[in-house]
Amino acid sequence: MTYRIALNFEDGVTRFIDCKVGEKVLDAAFRQRINLPMDCSDGVCGTCKCRCESGAYDLGEDYLEDALGADEVEQRQVLTCQMVPASDCVLAVPVPSSACKTGTSRFDATLAAITAHADAALEVRFALDQAPSFLPGQYVNIGVPGSEQSRSYSFSSLPGDNHARFLIKHVPDGLMSGWLGRAQLGEKVSMSGPLGSFYLRAVTRPLLFLAGGTGLAPFLSMLEVLAERNERQPIHLIYGVSRDQDLVMIEALQGLRERLPNFSFVTCVSDPQTRHPRQGYVTRHIAPGLLNGGEVDVYLCGPPPMVDAVRQHFKAEGVTPSSFHYEKFTPNTLVTGDAA
Repeated sequence: MTYRIALNFEDGVTRFIDCKVGEKVLDAAFRQRINLPMDCSDGVCGTCKCRCESGAYDLGEDYLEDALGADEVEQRQVLTCQMVPASDCVLAVPVPSSACKTGTSRFDATLAAITAHADAALEVRFALDQAPSFLPGQYVNIGVPGSEQSRSYSFSSLPGDNHARFLIKHVPDGLMSGWLGRAQLGEKVSMSGPLGSFYLRAVTRPLLFLAGGTGLAPFLSMLEVLAERNERQPIHLIYGVSRDQDLVMIEALQGLRERLPNFSFVTCVSDPQTRHPRQGYVTRHIAPGLLNGGEVDVYLCGPPPMVDAVRQHFKAEGVTPSSFHYEKFTPNTLVTGDAA
């Protein structure tokens, strides 16, 4: 038996290692050629300190309080030279991956299916020789055949699946959109990742998901995981788009609602001429009760103006969520972060 440990570095790179029962994380990482920060390896210096964002573990007993104080223990700080996992875990490592002599994984994928949603988006499925590990919400860089460039897209599929799915905005004359318009099934692409600090954390309170356009993709992955876990906390998604035809994957959301009794969602369209029953931006449809007096974890994926508008909305409402994780995207890039 082994435990799967996700090491999420500060540059957004995530590497996964297998940790044997009773094995210390530092030893498991070294065994798999990832040089986590260390100095003494005896629980004395604190150099190997990381934060465990999810999972169960034994802190170990052979460390000094100067290396790991009681207040740090309450914040789930750990010393990897002493920590012994008792389940799968996610560790935030406070150094870039390059400092640990590691980096992104690269793997090949085969184009398996393309489903067009009018002129709004493409749902693209790739077959994988080996299913990559990733945290729900993370993304990969996909090389565009015939060019030296890549584009970043969040997984919309379940981690561990042998097919990777992505929801890709249709951009007229866009590099990836152009290739997909002429690509043949069976063509190969190269992917690298997983990447990003926008991923589902341990669920201990209600969740509020805010999606803009194809920013819906990472939430589809998160919801698949939550459905598998039979999550009991309330989960509400507000999905906003610019035009009526930009509302896609509604059937998938309805299917997830049937599998997740505590999941609800609403959609809205910002176009003033919409026929949709809910007009306006996402912030217009954040009912005060959804913020639960601040006892809520908020996840947001959308364009930069949407991220700024939501932050201003929270400020105007005088509410600070317990946690606020966001990913903002432009046509060519993804930027992830956390905010109070």
